[in-house]
Amino acid sequence: MSHRIVIVGGGAGGLELATRLGRKLGKSGAARIILVDANLTHIWKPLLHEVAAGSLNSSEDELNYVAQAKWNHFEFQLGRMSGLDRASKSITLAPTLDDDGQVLMPERRITYDSLVIAVGSTTNDFGTPGAAEHCIFLDTRAQAERFHRRMLSHYLRAHANEGADGSQIDIAIVGAGATGVELAAELHHAAKQLAAYGLNRIRPEDMRITLIEAGPRVLPALPERIARPVHQTLEKLGVTVLTGAAVSEVTADGLKTADGNFIPASLKVWAAGIRAPGFLKDLDGLESNRINQLQVRPTLQTTLDDDVFAFGDCAACPQPGTEGRNVPPRAQAAHQQASLLAKSLRLKISAQPLPEYRYRDYGSLISLSSFSAVGNLMGNLTGSVMLEGWLARVFYVSLYRMHQMALYGVPRTLLLMLSDRIGRSTEPRLKLH
Repeated sequence: MSHRIVIVGGGAGGLELATRLGRKLGKSGAARIILVDANLTHIWKPLLHEVAAGSLNSSEDELNYVAQAKWNHFEFQLGRMSGLDRASKSITLAPTLDDDGQVLMPERRITYDSLVIAVGSTTNDFGTPGAAEHCIFLDTRAQAERFHRRMLSHYLRAHANEGADGSQIDIAIVGAGATGVELAAELHHAAKQLAAYGLNRIRPEDMRITLIEAGPRVLPALPERIARPVHQTLEKLGVTVLTGAAVSEVTADGLKTADGNFIPASLKVWAAGIRAPGFLKDLDGLESNRINQLQVRPTLQTTLDDDVFAFGDCAACPQPGTEGRNVPPRAQAAHQQASLLAKSLRLKISAQPLPEYRYRDYGSLISLSSFSAVGNLMGNLTGSVMLEGWLARVFYVSLYRMHQMALYGVPRTLLLMLSDRIGRSTEPRLKLH
């Protein structure tokens, strides 16, 4: 029988790995590749802030796992992993329910020869009282669409109330990392677009956006030379940026900070911190850290089982030369690790030694909607080059196109780019439903 490789998680890394292995091993019959995910479709997670603001119609940019599997010689199984039995080399999938709560697929088991866990991360609210009840997280397409519907409801209510004076909407975003910063800028752009389409009872300046960061500056994980112009641009757009402000409690009406201030907000987004899904800490005999990430060696094999791999945000991979720090949870790391594992699993089948992963930082890019972009590119030839404005925006957009090329190939990606350009001239610039 051919080697069975089971990949759990169809995010950017897991889907790219399944696609690569399907083309290399699945097509030739050298291995049987099975991708497991709890959803039927994939959307690139860095785009979720655009879905939330309405700048991106998620139904047009989603990828169907069943179709991708057929085109690239792997199998797809709908389900959510709930357990692992290393002795029998099998994983358990929890029952899948339909919209009426009826069992669509019962609990079942899938056996493997090699298991790859790539389930990504979720937002970490650090146990802050009221955060889970009153904040929207942006971990999934459904959550991003929920935020968009709530925001649009504010505008539609104000639009229907013709006799009233202008209304306002207060939005608070907790966490000034990449997601929080990009969402703030995208919402300001959405406010202008909504007014341009006639939903102008809430004027653009009456969408009051507050970005709250517990640390001393925005984008704490990136160099200060990037953070400084981003902070300045946000303030020029009218976003209120509060740094050194830790949120102590979230209520239905707003947020309380540790220094006693209250920030009113009818819409609240929590975008501060990450943790891996909770079920990982309970998996059969595998080591995990305090934020549920699986401990892995530089080969991306888990520390206690050579047949179980983990990568991306759900893995704690050591980064040599950094005094015990792990590889940062970034999209470029997941892409690099997927590329390495595509080679490593082929080597494993032929019982050859596996290479070790070394993180390469190629820089960071932050999009401020249509207003600007800023970042730096790093490489052996260029060193560190600071980018800002339209050129940075071009490079930022190219990151998504590179992801599409890994999944679709160059010809189909070029067709998608052409389709997007045509669509912009025939559709609203903002999703209005």
